Amino acid sequence: MAGKLYIVPTPVGNMADMTPRAVEVLRSVSLILAEDTRTSAPLMQRFDITTPMSSHHKFNEHDTSAAVVDRIEAGDDIALISDAGTPGISDPGFMLSRECRRRDIEVVTLPGPTAFVPALVDSGLPCDRFVFEGFLPPKKGRSSRIAALADDPRTFIVYESPLRLIKTLEQLAEACGPERPASVSREISKLHETTIRGSLAELIAYFSINIPRGEIVIIVGGKSDSAPKVHKNKYRNDE
Repeated sequence: MAGKLYIVPTPVGNMADMTPRAVEVLRSVSLILAEDTRTSAPLMQRFDITTPMSSHHKFNEHDTSAAVVDRIEAGDDIALISDAGTPGISDPGFMLSRECRRRDIEVVTLPGPTAFVPALVDSGLPCDRFVFEGFLPPKKGRSSRIAALADDPRTFIVYESPLRLIKTLEQLAEACGPERPASVSREISKLHETTIRGSLAELIAYFSINIPRGEIVIIVGGKSDSAPKVHKNKYRNDE
């Protein structure tokens, strides 16, 4: 009898966000596939999870997915985790899940943390309809992708590194207009979690002075958004 593939979200910052069900699954499976076993080791130690781990990341998933599914087909239950958040959301996971689907292997995805959901809700922008873009292409296709997002009436979500934040905000302002409402969230669920809200022009001015650190989520209002303007000093800092 075939086993199952478990997609297990892990905390994006605060380890208290780890669910009892996630801990139970990780303890019970035969193998945990981790994006980086060194990054995941403290989490395993915190929750006394001694299950063997193996690396599964974007550089090897093309080569290893078939062998992993062979093991599941032979009867092993295997769990997939990423460094933080839900696997498959801007992290490895899709290819393995697709291979399981092709072979009629059951995939069980646990609900849990992902950075963009709290950032979206916290932005104050419409979240009934939205587009999750993830990381924009670094070069080829970047301009056309931004132009398409600028014309979309839905709120859209972009992940970015702190080093590229200003450049990305400037590109968004050029395509969307400097007055388009937006927000930037960093370090979701961590000690220095911060959300800055304002127009794209105000965010550029703010982050030109206040150099950001940590993981970044950018939320931008849709083309038809008419949310009231909020100045850059209206921010929340949860500590």
